[in-house]
Amino acid sequence: MKNLCEWKERFEDYLRTRTFDDASHDISHFRRVWKIADQLSSSDSDKLVILASCYFHDIVSHPKDSPKRSQSSKEAAIKAKGILREMNFPFDRIDHVGHCIEAHSFSANIEPETLEAKVVQDADRMESLGAIGLARTFYVAGRMGSQLFSNEDPFAEKRGLDDKSFAIDHFKAKLLNLPRTMKTDAGKKEATRRARILENFLADLKAEL
Repeated sequence: MKNLCEWKERFEDYLRTRTFDDASHDISHFRRVWKIADQLSSSDSDKLVILASCYFHDIVSHPKDSPKRSQSSKEAAIKAKGILREMNFPFDRIDHVGHCIEAHSFSANIEPETLEAKVVQDADRMESLGAIGLARTFYVAGRMGSQLFSNEDPFAEKRGLDDKSFAIDHFKAKLLNLPRTMKTDAGKKEATRRARILENFLADLKAEL
């Protein structure tokens, strides 16, 4: 545990020197993903690999509406491995961290092959659900210049979903489908709970409109 805390401090010291343009993918996000991953992980998993993966999984993160979006995790893995080598991180674990980072991304569509990669993927996707997921959804929509919802058909009952134009469409297009993509039992349980927060929000919004 002492070794884990020491590495966490080293990662935070490094990240504090960086400026993040996107507040939905900054050091606070990395801390939350690690907190969730720590809760989801079991005694069989390598927590040092999970820790490093959580803190560097979005060290490269192209905007949601960028054509390079699906390349973010691969670029992040390459950059993270270089950073970890400079830090003298255990060499035999660096490639494992790289795989966790590559596989965490929804848009990259890479299947996680290790327990650690499954935990990191679940933990990162959890950030798109619940109260924090609500906040991040509208923050990202604002950065993209999207409208909150379609005035004519807010819940896409008679049109196709368009989550690049309307923030609310993102719930049905992606977010509410996330619980079934979780790879760990603990992740599925927590994701289901958090998805209900989004469903309740949509119900409240519909009632108000």
